[in-house]
Amino acid sequence: MKRILVIFGVLSLLSTTGFAQFKKGDNLLNIGFGLNSYYSGGIPFSAAYEYGVSNLVSVGGGLDYLSYHYGVPGNNYRFTALYLGFKASYHFNQAFNINDKKWDIYGGGTLGYRSFTWGDNYVYSTGYYNSGLFLGIHAGARYYFAPKTGGFLEVGALGSSNIRLGVTFRF
Repeated sequence: MKRILVIFGVLSLLSTTGFAQFKKGDNLLNIGFGLNSYYSGGIPFSAAYEYGVSNLVSVGGGLDYLSYHYGVPGNNYRFTALYLGFKASYHFNQAFNINDKKWDIYGGGTLGYRSFTWGDNYVYSTGYYNSGLFLGIHAGARYYFAPKTGGFLEVGALGSSNIRLGVTFRF
């Protein structure tokens, strides 16, 4: 964890350009975690990349990963959920007349694949969650506290959680 904080700190110091709202050609990397898992426990990790195809639209991809293990008397449970998907977002600053260049308000959808594995001592409980196609929606906001570094918050059907919080890097 200490290494991750040092890496984020160094990347923040390398930021040299001025603040700017989302624009065509932007490359964004979001790294975060879920605050509310759809499953029995664990903290979901997420990473997503977006590219600005216009001043209003970005496309990219992302992944969510969640693994958890716990035991109760007479049984041990374990599961792993991995979501891989394509993401598209519309950036609303212009539509909502938001002129503060530190903010980026967006929303969109995701289409992807969920891989889910489950194991316990019960014979009939393995099919509760399944792998397969998933559709997701998201609404989010980024706040840039440095020219190329900011924080983000997303809500919606995001993979393994419905609330996601993290750091954004623009390059």
